[in-house]
Amino acid sequence: MPIEAGWWQAARRVESPNHNARPHGEVSALVLHSISLPPGEFGGEHIERLFTNTLDPRAHPYFATIADLRVSAHLLIRRDGECVQFVPFDRRAWHAGRSRWFDGERERCELNDFAVGIELEGDEVSAYRDAQYRSLARVTVALMTHYPALSPERITSHAHIAPLRKTDPGPAFDWAYFRRCLYAERSPSAQRTA
Repeated sequence: MPIEAGWWQAARRVESPNHNARPHGEVSALVLHSISLPPGEFGGEHIERLFTNTLDPRAHPYFATIADLRVSAHLLIRRDGECVQFVPFDRRAWHAGRSRWFDGERERCELNDFAVGIELEGDEVSAYRDAQYRSLARVTVALMTHYPALSPERITSHAHIAPLRKTDPGPAFDWAYFRRCLYAERSPSAQRTA
């Protein structure tokens, strides 16, 4: 499925107000995250409510600590592989926070400026689902096709860009399996059968 006007056509659209312009229009990296709300619980509407500023702080004790956050990601991949897009890829979503990354010969800060943020519904100890890896591979191929500066070498984790603050998507994320799914999605035989 193609990307049109910053929106991936395979995703369900739930627009978040938490975004702004990319300062240089650059899209050249992908940051993988994990999220579960409440922590360790999957399903429900809480993640969408967080990213749309409608999370009820009374719905769970934990929510009172995060209900005032103004955060977003470009895309959420649910446990069943469903993709929900909150922010057009051409816009800056608010997912990486204070972050640093060595980019070739220089260190860069503020990855929100040039990175796409994808949240996987999960936590750092529960195995991610096959459907999530396959959806992640599909959207990654679409992103690399649409944004030529993005390559497999420019995919990283929240833990890598903010190591003292974040640990997601954690040891439960199988990088080798994701790379195999990505390779299969990019192969000519996979494209012929798509």
